[in-house]
Amino acid sequence: MASLAQTWPNLLKHVVIILSIFGILTLGFFYVYLPAATNHGETLTVPDLEGMPLSQLDNFLVERNLRYEVSDSSFSSEYPALTVLAQFPQAGSKVKERRKVYLTVNSFNPPSTLMPDLLDRSLRNAKLELQSYELVPGNITLKPSPYENAILEQKFNGKPIEPGTKISKGSVIDLVVGDGYGNRVFKIPGFTGMPFDEVKISIAGMNLRLGSIINKGDSVNAPGFIYKQIPEEGQVVRVGEAIDLWVTPTDSLLNLFLQQNDLEENGERTEN
Repeated sequence: MASLAQTWPNLLKHVVIILSIFGILTLGFFYVYLPAATNHGETLTVPDLEGMPLSQLDNFLVERNLRYEVSDSSFSSEYPALTVLAQFPQAGSKVKERRKVYLTVNSFNPPSTLMPDLLDRSLRNAKLELQSYELVPGNITLKPSPYENAILEQKFNGKPIEPGTKISKGSVIDLVVGDGYGNRVFKIPGFTGMPFDEVKISIAGMNLRLGSIINKGDSVNAPGFIYKQIPEEGQVVRVGEAIDLWVTPTDSLLNLFLQQNDLEENGERTEN
């Protein structure tokens, strides 16, 4: 019995020593070794990589104790090929050293899409539609039309483009839009005595149409001049209205003016 009584205190003493050592090791692992090994409490700020060429990233991130991985590609006409378009974690995020940053880079060739049908849509709706197809609204040109802000034409590189045409994303699409004044009226100028070719250009510039062309003599083959028009000078016309023209050869123009002057003088004499 005496030996047993002496053994328990010794055993208890050894157990206490073992537990103490285990506790010290546990505390040392969690509060000394682990923080030191994982840089506990030490963080880095993720830099902004958007627009940076891929070739510069290695040195740039190594100097900041970070790594990167290209996880995706996309296309933007705003940046050269192989530049960073997006990143995760975002710029300004706090991360551990050696954290990997996942990148989306700009591809060499833009993916293609189909040209949408924008005709008769509103300008605002057309712009949203282009953006949804990853196309870029370009120049907006006004054209006489009673429908204000309605799309009348859609163009690519100066030429009309049909809906459904395959086109690269990021392409610029120009739009021709109605000005809402298609019914405006104005007084027509006089074209008498002017060359036929110049009058055609003037009529088109005023958004009028050529109506009937009545030729006198050989005005088809010879240089033609206008000697009569309907509507006449000073009359009110609307945009899009047709103008009828009487054309005469060059050598007949003087004779016509002389005949008209004689008629006017004879009329004045008769009245007197």
